[in-house]
Amino acid sequence: MSTGRLTIDLDAVAANWRALDAKTGQDVQTAAVVKADAYGLGVAKVARALAAAGARRFFVAVAEEGAALREALGPGPEISIFAGHMSGDTDMIHDLGLVPMLNSVDQLTRHFEALPGHPFGVQLDTGMNRLGMEPAEWATLRDLIVSQNPRLIMSHLACADEPTHLMNRQQLDMFHEMTEGLDVPRSLSATGGILMGADYHFDLTRPGIGLYGGLPFDSAEAVVTLDLPVVQIRDVAAGESVGYSNAWIAEHPTRVATVNGGYADGLARAISNHAVVFHQDTPCPILGRVSMDLITVDVSHLKETPKALTMLGDHQSPDDLADVAGTIGYEVLTQLGARYARYYARGRG
Repeated sequence: MSTGRLTIDLDAVAANWRALDAKTGQDVQTAAVVKADAYGLGVAKVARALAAAGARRFFVAVAEEGAALREALGPGPEISIFAGHMSGDTDMIHDLGLVPMLNSVDQLTRHFEALPGHPFGVQLDTGMNRLGMEPAEWATLRDLIVSQNPRLIMSHLACADEPTHLMNRQQLDMFHEMTEGLDVPRSLSATGGILMGADYHFDLTRPGIGLYGGLPFDSAEAVVTLDLPVVQIRDVAAGESVGYSNAWIAEHPTRVATVNGGYADGLARAISNHAVVFHQDTPCPILGRVSMDLITVDVSHLKETPKALTMLGDHQSPDDLADVAGTIGYEVLTQLGARYARYYARGRG
């Protein structure tokens, strides 16, 4: 093994989807968000595993991602585009049967003029101030839009990872106010909203990070394992330094392993001198700076010479590593680099 090995457990992805689906009623459909190449894990294989588990509706960020997903899934599953109907997307939306979530008057005009009768949804801004029609323009155009039979009316929660945050209830109330009396399927919740209970479920939920083992779904099955091969082991004397800028200096004789992996592979420089990797169940501290391709690790306490060390796995999740780096698990997952040898497992047995 000359490069890091990234193992993605497709059975765990499917199990997480089924677990989140089970948290809603039988009349609530559970979709799957597979944007950003399925959060960096490979949209073709991940989406096919989700489809086999029962997912029939998928969400991506932009039309180009929808094209890759359609190629993977073929005809049948519904693919919705969060960014809506952007300029230049008309042929792709038409030819591949994509469903844009229209976000503005400009997008409504573009869609209705270019693709009359083509399926669409609408995204409403209930307070996040990111995407979606604002209450005033929605009130003006609501009857016209509904007369065109939208597939879905959706909004997005800004603070669902904090269940007690007042913003959640404010957005829920606004969504009710903006959609009251409509006979159109509605959607408000991603993973966090699902976990907040039935008030937030409506007709369709859109789990994303929870499918991939991330918070706030703290009972999710682990999806990724990242093993980094040991390139070299050396003995460092007391007073010697390791890595760039003398960022770590040995206080006593130390056995140091150098492993393949660095910030070019999505392992943030911010974990330098703070994070650990694992040899089986034993934590091994990172020493000095994470560089572009290499990380140095203290293995003095190991009884055997390791061939590889584990960065992500049973003992350290993407969220755990994110805490050390001062970021979030989403970023850790989506930054995992292209140089890893990727293996797709069906269960850990």
